[in-house]
Amino acid sequence: MKMSSVRYLTKEGLKSVWTNRLMSLSSIGVLVACMVLIGLAILLSLNVNKMIGDLENQNVVLVFFDDYNAALYSEDRKAPSGAEVDENGISDDMYVVHNKEEAQNVCKAIEEIDNISSVEFVSKEQALEMTKNVLPEKDIDYFSILEEDGENPMSDGAKVTMTDLEKFDETIKAITAVKGVDSIQSQNGLAEKITAIKNGLFIAGIAIISILLIIALVIVSNTIRVTMYNRKLEISIMKAVGATDSFVRIPFVVEGVTIGLISAILSLGILYSCYRVAIEAILSAVGKVKLIPFSSQALMLLGVFAAIGFVAGTFGSIIMIGKYLKREGSEFAAI
Repeated sequence: MKMSSVRYLTKEGLKSVWTNRLMSLSSIGVLVACMVLIGLAILLSLNVNKMIGDLENQNVVLVFFDDYNAALYSEDRKAPSGAEVDENGISDDMYVVHNKEEAQNVCKAIEEIDNISSVEFVSKEQALEMTKNVLPEKDIDYFSILEEDGENPMSDGAKVTMTDLEKFDETIKAITAVKGVDSIQSQNGLAEKITAIKNGLFIAGIAIISILLIIALVIVSNTIRVTMYNRKLEISIMKAVGATDSFVRIPFVVEGVTIGLISAILSLGILYSCYRVAIEAILSAVGKVKLIPFSSQALMLLGVFAAIGFVAGTFGSIIMIGKYLKREGSEFAAI
């Protein structure tokens, strides 16, 4: 096709947007509404994922090592026959971790497990302080007395953070199997809830976006249908003098894409205003909370809106004009 023909057809498509401006404005309005809702769904999903990610980082698993205290406070362990024991009846063979170096080796072994994000060594002194912070006040004095007598009942251990909480149970099993690990404290219920929320939001987001995309496609298709019937005689004449289907389609595709791209630009501006109002409302109701800034996602959202507008405009036009040309082909030939 010659460049002059492309310019002519593009001009006709753009002119059609203005000629049918009422229908075009109506289509742009509905498309903008759909795109803004899609944008809000995306921003909501990103913010919720960020918050869930923060919760995942806080959902730390506490791993306690098999050291002297683990043997001392265990009722099931007994010193091997003939082994040298101390005043508490504990021998070196009754536990695995005898010093800080061996404890660090256990940490390294845990780090090598798949799905482990980070491992932080926690001394028994730190573990005692953490325990005292969550105990009722009436029980704190008991631990304080033990600490003064040099009888810290806690074991050395580690704070372990996982990458994917969906693999929580299998990761716990892998940690438990590491030599030198005595026990694990975890919030399995919280991990399951976080995973369920993430999966639910993903499915809901996909469903909402899919429905809105279908609506956008239908709206553009209806606009093109009105334009097509307004130019029915012109299309018939073009077909009668030998114009190809591609030649007839191009102005409608240009019209649909133009409507889509105009909607994309307007949607970004409206979404920014809506998001700003929403952030102010959330901050006034909840207080200080970390939300994703709009500027960091603006280019991505514009790209998504432009893609939606382009795809809806292109396919909506092609589908409508294709059906029309196929149905009315015999009439064109008779003219």
